Amino acid sequence: MSHTRKFTPPANFDPQFVTCQATQMRIDIVKMLTHAGSGHPGGSLSAADIVATLYFGGVMNYDPQSELQGDGAPWRDRFILSKGHAAPVQYAALALAGYIDSAEFESLRNLGAMLQGHPDASKCPGVEVSTGSLGQGLSIAVGLAQGLILKGQMGRDGQTPPQIYVLLGDGELQEGQNWEAALYAAHYRLDNVVAIVDRNMLQIDGNTEDVMTLGDVAAKFEAFGWETASIDGHDIPAIHEALTRKRTSGKPYAIIADTVKGKGVSFMEDVAGWHGVAPCAEKCAAACAELEQLLKDSKDVMDISAAVMEGGGAHG
Repeated sequence: MSHTRKFTPPANFDPQFVTCQATQMRIDIVKMLTHAGSGHPGGSLSAADIVATLYFGGVMNYDPQSELQGDGAPWRDRFILSKGHAAPVQYAALALAGYIDSAEFESLRNLGAMLQGHPDASKCPGVEVSTGSLGQGLSIAVGLAQGLILKGQMGRDGQTPPQIYVLLGDGELQEGQNWEAALYAAHYRLDNVVAIVDRNMLQIDGNTEDVMTLGDVAAKFEAFGWETASIDGHDIPAIHEALTRKRTSGKPYAIIADTVKGKGVSFMEDVAGWHGVAPCAEKCAAACAELEQLLKDSKDVMDISAAVMEGGGAHG
């Protein structure tokens, strides 16, 4: 299997780098869905900043080379995409991280292809769990977290178990299985579970509060015995701070990330109709023009910052 690059996950947090990665992911999402002619752009785009921070912000411990060719890196942190219909956001991250070749994007959603409409762990490197049946991802994360603890598996630091990050859609929180899993995680004090809720307020049938009111999601998780944080899901430093803050409560952790469905593409933003409709070629071109300008602007900021540091400008 060929790969686009040998990638070493960054140990430190560079918000501009993460911003560039998130924007490139959005470009890749739009293009792969246009080529496929079907799929889910809205919830893929809303989650890009969260997923980019996990993979490229020095948050998750992983090693693509060891996982693909070596010992499997049993110490690695795990990412589970419970909202499996947003698979393009994970595929875009896996390509940038060197797990898969971006050429695979052209086979998205083809029968038998590596990149199925929902993540398939038997086909796609870097996918821990096959997902797509909404409401089940948190249960899987909780079982995996407890299994690693019972096994005595330590993370990269050799002192704490690997972290299990699970990304949930807000619409899927209407499934009762989530709350059974939440009770279980709190009861067994599985503090290596980190649930991130992509709270974009929209699902296929419209606003989540019209379909089935979720109300104060953070308060619900707190009532079930979880530690929580509420953040702007597009503020990359805020995402990073929430994901890396020191926690001592011994409780599982839920981050409620307020996001915008279709984020980054002006005509898709906060429009429920873009939940599960792929853009046509014309819309793709317009979306990519917006995103490529954002990417250029971000790279220009990175270049200026690097030049200032090299020239000693940081001394004022």
